[in-house]
Amino acid sequence: MIKAVIFDLDNTLLDFISMKESAVTSAVHAMIEAGLDIDEENSYERILELYQETGWENQQIFDIFLKEKTGEVNNKYLAAAIVSYRRAREATLRLYPDVQRTLIILAKKGIKLAVVSDAPSREAWMRIYYLNLHHVFDLVLTFDDIGERKPSPKGFELALSKLAVQPEEALMVGDWPERDVAGASKLGIKTIYAKYGDTFGTVESGADWDVENIYEVVGIIKSLND
Repeated sequence: MIKAVIFDLDNTLLDFISMKESAVTSAVHAMIEAGLDIDEENSYERILELYQETGWENQQIFDIFLKEKTGEVNNKYLAAAIVSYRRAREATLRLYPDVQRTLIILAKKGIKLAVVSDAPSREAWMRIYYLNLHHVFDLVLTFDDIGERKPSPKGFELALSKLAVQPEEALMVGDWPERDVAGASKLGIKTIYAKYGDTFGTVESGADWDVENIYEVVGIIKSLND
């Protein structure tokens, strides 16, 4: 009997990578319009590389980029980048299709809903509030709450404890096989791979189910609980 579903946040409930790409594109445009002499395509690619190297939540990414390109942080260019980035981020941050519908149906069925994310607490909650999901979840655990990143099972252990469910009574839905699927599987939690959020070209997820649309989770739970 499935009593709880644990979701990853980024690239599982919301399209994080598309948002980042749009926001970085806007920031590069803004710096060029402000007078910075840089190549647009190369700068875009370099900023994404810096995110990959230093972490996708790095709040100093444009400082690093400007120091690398010009040897200093010119606040004119920095402000242009940050303001345009934030505007584009808010304009392009969106849920994947059927996320709201799926969460509402599961909640009405009495299924407990949780998020276990590697994102910092502030950033995770800002995205959750912006997308109006703050009333949906029974529990939200971030890196700041857990202290370890997946595939460490610690976050899943904490979620099971706080939700008062056993591993066999929970499902984990995530987009990253090496972290989400592997971490939950260590505890015996059945896993669902969010194929629609894949950014790695994954061929074999190792999950119990692969889904192309999050609404398939409703059918999986129905098959297990009926």
